Parts: sequence; structure tokens; C-alpha cells
Amino acid sequence: QVQLVESGGGLVQAGGSLRLSCAASGRTINTYVVGWFRQAPGKEREFVAEINRSASFANYVDSVKGRFTISRDNAKNTVYLQMNSLKPEDTAVYYCAARPDSDYRYWGRGTQVTVSS
Repeated sequence: QVQLVESGGGLVQAGGSLRLSCAASGRTINTYVVGWFRQAPGKEREFVAEINRSASFANYVDSVKGRFTISRDNAKNTVYLQMNSLKPEDTAVYYCAARPDSDYRYWGRGTQVTVSS
């Protein structure tokens, strides 16, 4: 079983950038597809991006395409989410999650991202 811990959140002005990290322990992260999700106040949790085991393929929700980049360093057991051109509507708690198959089974506790206008 893998444990996930997110970091890198914070307060940033609109147009700014943040890089989130998802550090894994317990098992090597290269056995999992890893995704980022977010949940804004009063809203459902939504998918943001995911990356396959070899980092050869990534998938994004339309609202972040061209602004966010997911990457992974399996040697460091870490997955990243580089967020550029941030907008107030990106404000949310961001979670990373890992799946060995079709279902996301392992979740971190989240990191808060707040974008001021």
C-alpha cells in the first residue's frame, strides 16, 4: 500500500504559478497511475490531470489544458503538478491519488491552493 503526501500549495495572485508535489512512501510510485484532483468549496471533487506509469502519456481536464503540466520522477517517488497562469477559479484543495488499475484507491490529505484576483 502506498501513502501519499501533497505539498506546495499556498496563496498566489492571479496569473502566478505554483508547483505541487506528491511524495509517495510505502511502495514505489512507478507501479501506479497517479492523478491530481481538486475540490472547491461547495463543489464536487473534480479530476484535474493524470499521468501513466512511464510518463509517456498525460491527460487533463479541458479547463487546465495549456496551463498545468503533470510530471513524475519515479527515482524520487514523486509526482508534480506545475500550475501556471493561475485563475481565481483554480482555488481549491488539491489531492493526489494513485491507482494500480482502473480505480483510484490511495489518496493524500490535500493541499490548499488559493488564487486571489
